[in-house]
This record gives sequence, structure tokens and C-alpha cells, in this order.
Amino acid sequence: MNKLQFLSGNSIKILAALAMVIDHVGLLFFPFDPVYRMIGRLALPLFAYMIAEGCKYTKNKLKYLLLMAGMGTVCQIVYYLYNGSLDMCILVTFSLSILIIYALQFVKKCTDNENGTLGMEILSAILLVGALAFAFAFCARFNVDYGFFGCLLPVFVALGDTFAPTMPKNNAKTQSELITLLKLLLLAVGLWLLAKDVDWEVQYYSFFALIILFFYNQKRGKWRMKYFFYLFYPLHLAALQGLYMYLMTPIS
Repeated sequence: MNKLQFLSGNSIKILAALAMVIDHVGLLFFPFDPVYRMIGRLALPLFAYMIAEGCKYTKNKLKYLLLMAGMGTVCQIVYYLYNGSLDMCILVTFSLSILIIYALQFVKKCTDNENGTLGMEILSAILLVGALAFAFAFCARFNVDYGFFGCLLPVFVALGDTFAPTMPKNNAKTQSELITLLKLLLLAVGLWLLAKDVDWEVQYYSFFALIILFFYNQKRGKWRMKYFFYLFYPLHLAALQGLYMYLMTPIS
């Protein structure tokens, strides 16, 4: 598998961003052409996978969560001032995902700690249930992009890392390959549940993202693109919306 895995995390994010732009171009300018939306279905699972990777490798968990939630809050303020909408963007969706993943990691930490107490294990379980309940209630109250099952996509990926069985050190390569396959399988389950939840036939095209993710090499890449997604998301929406308004303005 290592010989086939040539896509870095940066490459995955760039492909996801391109798919997202194509999706939004189709939504605004070609709403009756399904091809744009089909290609756009690749964006969510690719970004969801990288969100789980971010939760795994980040050195500052609080900063990672606050940055995602902060950018999401800024976008929501702009949306509300622009058209009075309380629909929640994908940054809010992923903020809920990160919250659940952190609770999941805490459960893993408490259950793996030989010196841990039963009380800490119970507390970690309560926090995980609380995070899931909060995300579910928030999605039920507001129109969150992709809903509760969209929030769970990165969580399904994180499950593969968090609870994968540990193999002997001399089988580290085999374990890494098995974990990769497990994460892709769990993501496929999440995508199937999401497609059933949104009842949107074109959503099944998101499964093609699994092929792209199979070639992921578990490396960040040479470029530092830490803030790429945070800035690209609102900027590309603003640019497309501005172009749409310009083209739709009648010439006097």
C-alpha cells in the first residue's frame, strides 16, 4: 500500500477545495446541471477525513477547536447580516465534530490508563454522551450543514484511530495499513448513513472520495497550509456571491 499512497494531506485539501468550488459554482450558476453537484460531493468526506487527522496530530487541541468555531461564528454573523439566515455553515458542523472527537479521545485515555479510576472512566463516558447529545440537539434546533450525520463523519474516521487494536512493534506497518482500511470502512458507513438521512440521491457520489483517500500517505506535505481551509471557505463564497450579483444585475 505504501507504494500507492502518494497524496499528502495538503493534496487532499486542495482536491477537496476544488470540489467545493465546483459544487458552489453549480449551485449558483448551473442549478439544473447535476454534474457540478456530483463532483462537489467529494468535498465533504475529504475534508471530514482531514478534520479527524487534525484532531489526531494537533499539538494544541483547544486552539484547534476555538479556531474552527471562531471562523464559523464569524461566517454566521456575516450570513445573518447579509440575509438574516441562521443556517449553520460547514465550519459549525466540523466544530461539533471536533468536540465529539475530543470526548472520544478522553474516553480512550481514561480506559487505557492503568492507573485510571472507575470514576474517571464513567466521567469520560458521560462527557462523550453529553457531546453527542449537545451536537444532536444543536442540529435539531438549527439547520446545520449536513446535519447530525455530517457532524459524525469525522468521528467515524477518528474511531478507526482511537479504538484500533494494538499489534506488536514488528507489525507496525501492517497495523498502519489495517487502520487505514478500517478508517475508510467506517467513513463509508458514515457516508451511507448521511445519504439515507438527507435522502438525496446525488449524495452517493461522495463514495468516490474513498478512492482518493486510499492514496493518502499520512503526511502533511511540504507546504504549510494550516489556515488554508479557514480562509478559503469564506473567501471563495464571497467571491462567487459577488460575481453572481454582478452578473445578475440588470444593465441600465
